[in-house]
Amino acid sequence: MSSRVESLALLTAALALAPFSRPASAQTPTAAGVIEPKAAFDRLKSLAGAWEGRVADEAAGPATTVFYRVASNGSVVMETLFPGTEHEMISMYHMEKEDLVLTHYCAMANQPKMRLDPKASTMETLVFAFEGGTNFDPAKDPHVHSGVVSFRGEALQADWAVWYDGKEASHNRFFLTRKMKK
Repeated sequence: MSSRVESLALLTAALALAPFSRPASAQTPTAAGVIEPKAAFDRLKSLAGAWEGRVADEAAGPATTVFYRVASNGSVVMETLFPGTEHEMISMYHMEKEDLVLTHYCAMANQPKMRLDPKASTMETLVFAFEGGTNFDPAKDPHVHSGVVSFRGEALQADWAVWYDGKEASHNRFFLTRKMKK
């Protein structure tokens, strides 16, 4: 085996193991109201499996199922909303250097990007702030602009703010309970 091939193999192995090399102290909250993004990402990984519940109204809203899947050697959490329907949407959560980010692949054919606000977040409530995106003009086009994911034991609530004409227009709320752990 040539030294170039051996070097490439070692680099590939090092990159594959990199997500597991952070110290444990970086995975715990540092103060009340402040969470380390890696700890938030690990919390999202715990959602893996099927969830069911309602949209808009916890008691009477339309029924839905949401799937969470950890993929790409633990480097991505894929959230699938309204699976198998024409309104199916995917959100991909991942670490971007030291930050937790998400890209929402919307049924409106746009892709808003958000970043965890660690100062506004806790281990029980993750707050995501708008950071831009593709295929829309945030000053005029409708898009998911920000969101809050709240952990309630085996229940989960998500509240996504939708903006239109440069201002908040509505909220998409999900009230979910775990159906099946993966």
